[in-house]
Amino acid sequence: MQDSWARARLALADAGVAPDRLAAVRPLGGGTYNTVQELRLTDGERYVLKVAPTAPGLRYETRLLVAEAEFCRAAEAAGVPAPRAVALGAGADGPWLLLTACPGEPWDDSLTEGERTSLRTELGRQVARLHRVTGPGGYGYPSGALGPLAADWRTAFTAMFDAVLDDARRYRARLPRPVEEVARTARAAHGALDEVTVASPVHFDLWQGNVLVDRSAGPARIGGLIDGERMFWGDPLADFVSLALLGDIRKEEAFLSGYRAAGGHAEFGTAACLRLALYRSYLYLIMLTETVPWAVGAEHGRWVRETVGPELVAALDEIAELAPPS
Repeated sequence: MQDSWARARLALADAGVAPDRLAAVRPLGGGTYNTVQELRLTDGERYVLKVAPTAPGLRYETRLLVAEAEFCRAAEAAGVPAPRAVALGAGADGPWLLLTACPGEPWDDSLTEGERTSLRTELGRQVARLHRVTGPGGYGYPSGALGPLAADWRTAFTAMFDAVLDDARRYRARLPRPVEEVARTARAAHGALDEVTVASPVHFDLWQGNVLVDRSAGPARIGGLIDGERMFWGDPLADFVSLALLGDIRKEEAFLSGYRAAGGHAEFGTAACLRLALYRSYLYLIMLTETVPWAVGAEHGRWVRETVGPELVAALDEIAELAPPS
């Protein structure tokens, strides 16, 4: 295993930054997958170094840092505040990604109601700008974890969904409904996926912990959208799940007003609601299944089953209610 300083110096050198400028290495909390460190240089400049784990995980959790670099490029093209990918490489401890650091701290409960409303509106505008970026002509994970990008969204998303169902079987995840029943219910909504004809960058992990709030210039503002390693090319509507994690984006008036004002399309007809229920099902399946390879503690595992499990059931019930009869 490499020393943290040695690994940081090698990453800086690969990025064309003189390694003797490194002044401090500090672990950053909040991440649940990669090892994350802040690198501070002698002139005060900051970078973030992410190192991927080598332990087995879910099928899509392969080469996630490639996906994060792709997200950073999409955010830069959109003019959205996010880290910029500086260098991507591999060392003795596994793949790593060097990023610029964004200002601010993770969104927390210290915000006033007025600040929260203003920031949710701003977040809506930023996400709409991100969704205007068009993809490379295919759909799915840019990492190639599940194969090459697909020619259409239905093919891509059903492969993504099937992969996590396979993971649930392999790890014997404790789901609130049998895997085959989940698969059968989801299939009833597949036709709604055909409405998606343009691939947009989907962060898919935009819960409040991955939104930095910056107060350095006065009023609170969005400092950066971070941790884009779960990004894929697909339906913008899929981002609405983590943006209202364990909730309902359709009730988020501040976010939706900002999203629509910046040109984002957010209408919730039957087909859109079916897709949204599919994406909720997908995320909640991931959250329930990943507890096994991640070997979370008994308390956290119980929290996930008791909190996330009912949300998966609710999403599946919505599909059953809205899906056309077969």
